[in-house]
Formats: sequence, C-alpha cells, structure tokens
Amino acid sequence: MERSLILLKPDCLRVGAVGEVLSRFEGAGYSIVACKMIQLDDIVLNEHYAHITHLSNFPDILEFMKSRPVIAMVLQGDNVIQGVRDLLGPTDSTKAPTGTIRGDLGTNSMQNILHASDGTDSAALEIERFFSSAELF
Repeated sequence: MERSLILLKPDCLRVGAVGEVLSRFEGAGYSIVACKMIQLDDIVLNEHYAHITHLSNFPDILEFMKSRPVIAMVLQGDNVIQGVRDLLGPTDSTKAPTGTIRGDLGTNSMQNILHASDGTDSAALEIERFFSSAELF
C-alpha cells in the first residue's frame, strides 16, 4: 500500500470544497490514515517549498499558504500517488480539464486547491514533515 501527503490549501477551505475533495478521494477508493488542521508557518513552508524558493513569486506563495489554516492528511491505497495526481489534474488550474479537482475547483497555478506528493520518496519526507508516527493510523 502506498501513501501520499495531501494539503488542502487555503483556497479549498475558503470556497468550502473540503467535502467535495474528500468525496472524490473516497470515491476513488483511497483511505484517510491521518488528518489534521494546521496553521503553516515560515519554517515549515520554507522546508516544504525549498525547491521553489528561487522563484520571484515565492513570497506570494508563502503569504497565500499562511492566509488561513490548511488540512493536512495522508491518503493510502494502491497507486495512490499517481491516482491522486490524475484526480487533481495539472498544477495550473486554468489548464486542468473539467472533471479534475483543479479543473472544477481551482483558480490558477497557486490557488489550485491541493498539494499532493509527486513520488514515493517525496511522500515519505512530506509525511514525516507533517505527521508523527503516532498520528498515522
């Protein structure tokens, strides 16, 4: 069984799409094995987004991700990493097809409803960043 970290971003909570997103994940057969609401800070965000700190819009990303709490969760299931990414659609919501989460609910490449792990190595690191082993069920 594979696991993936999911962050329901501030825009997801702002537009009231949490239930819709969870329904799609559960409908695809994935199980929630950890879940909590958290307020992100600069320390966690700088670590989580270390690969994009060089981008000119990085300060905007930080402010957006701190603008309200997020819901962090771990999904588990067969091929969950690729399966979730298929459900999401492309990072840029304006390019995501109708029927994908980002295509139906997202606004742009930053306000795109969710973050999801992009591979098994990143999933392991991200899950450890946001959850202790005692919080995984």
